[in-house]
Amino acid sequence: MDKNKAIVVFSGGQDSTTCLFWALEKFDSVEAVTFAYGQRHASEIEAAKEIASDLNVRHHILDMSLLNQLAPSALTRDEEIVQKEGELPSTFVPGRNLMFLSFASVLAHQSGAKHIVTGVCETDFSGYPDCRDAFVKSLNVSVNLSMDKDFVFHTPLMWLDKKETWELADQLNRFEYVRNHTITCYNGVKGDGCGECPACKLRLKGMNEYLNEKEGIR
Repeated sequence: MDKNKAIVVFSGGQDSTTCLFWALEKFDSVEAVTFAYGQRHASEIEAAKEIASDLNVRHHILDMSLLNQLAPSALTRDEEIVQKEGELPSTFVPGRNLMFLSFASVLAHQSGAKHIVTGVCETDFSGYPDCRDAFVKSLNVSVNLSMDKDFVFHTPLMWLDKKETWELADQLNRFEYVRNHTITCYNGVKGDGCGECPACKLRLKGMNEYLNEKEGIR
């Protein structure tokens, strides 16, 4: 097992791209894995391909279409994105991070990587249970037991809000790259997105907060 090699769970979005840059700074060897699970917009996978190629990162795309069959949601169907009071948003895909991290670990086992990096976050999330720190730590233990390995799961964004995630991208000298090349938008619009969906509003709010704070410090 290579102690300086990492697999990054990579969607081509703001968070996972920031994590990819973080991993490239931290580890000697980095590979990215993207899961094709029937997400609404193929543009997400295309963005991931383009970024990985641009950064000369080996990129794996794994077929996870079974997840689409088992767990339909507004992320995999042309449905309205809503969140009713007291309920998870319609964008929640049950088991997604469980599956992604498990299969990323199988890939890490095959490629000899010790580290698995994911951009999940408990601070600015929509109530997704599989974004919680307790879940990631628990799965890390289970995966290690299942394969008799000593993988380390990394969650660089776990305790950062969106403003702080933009700050991290800036610290890595990748602010403009992340802003212009990633897709966070639920409607599949690259960069600043559609400006209307919940993901775009959260991203824009965090970016403006960071830029205003940065301007105020000068």
